[in-house]
Amino acid sequence: MRPAPTALLEKLGVHLDPELLVLALTHRSFAHEAGGIPHNERLEFLGDSVLGVVVTEALYRRHPDVSEGELAKMRAATVSQRALAAVARELDLGAYVLLGKGERRTRGFDKDSILSDTVEAIIGATYISHGLETARALVHRLVDDTLDAAAGLGAGLDWKTSLQEACAERGFAAPAYQVDAEGPEHARTFHAQVVAGPVMGLGHGSAKKHAEQEAAEEAYRALVALPVDAAPAEPGA
Repeated sequence: MRPAPTALLEKLGVHLDPELLVLALTHRSFAHEAGGIPHNERLEFLGDSVLGVVVTEALYRRHPDVSEGELAKMRAATVSQRALAAVARELDLGAYVLLGKGERRTRGFDKDSILSDTVEAIIGATYISHGLETARALVHRLVDDTLDAAAGLGAGLDWKTSLQEACAERGFAAPAYQVDAEGPEHARTFHAQVVAGPVMGLGHGSAKKHAEQEAAEEAYRALVALPVDAAPAEPGA
C-alpha cells in the first residue's frame, strides 16, 4: 500500500497542489497503462534546468578560486543520476512513484533513473507552484550535503575524465569503452568494459553513462595502483 503523498510533502518541506504532486510522481509507464494520461517528463525537463542553475550558482559562489573545469566536475557529481537517486532513497521516494505493472515487476521503484527523474520532476513542480526562491531552497535542502562532499571527491568527481587524464600522464592511449545492453527497453541493464593501458574495468547500471563511470572507476583505481615504471614500451623495444 502506497503511503499518503502528504507524508512526502512533509519530508520535502513544501506545499504542492495535490493534482500537481500526482503529476510529478506519475511515471510514463503508469500513464501509458492508464490510457495516455499526462506524466512527469515535462516537469522533469523543467526541474533539471532549475537544479542546474541553483547548483551552478552555489558552486560559483562557494569556490571563487576553483577553475571552470573543476566546477563543471563538481556540478556533474552533484546532479548525477546516482547522486539524485541517493537523495530519493533518503526520502523513500520510490514508495510514492506511480509505476506501470512492468516497472513494478522489475523494481522500478528502486531504479536510479526513475528515482532521479522523479526528484527533478518535484523540483520542477515546486518551481511552477512557488517560483525560483522556494525551488532554490528545496534544491539546497536536497543536495547541500552532496555539494559539500563534491569539493573533496577528487578523481571521483568524474571517473571517465580522471581515467583519461591518468592514461595521458602515463603515456597510454585514451581509454576505449565497449557497452552492451540487455532486457526490454523500459528495464534495460547496461554493461560497460573499458581498457586503459594495461588495466581493464567493468561496470553495470540502468543507464549507459552510469555503467561507463563505474567501469572507469575500477580501471582508474587499478591504473594508479601500478608501479610508476609501468609505462608503455618504446617502439621497437
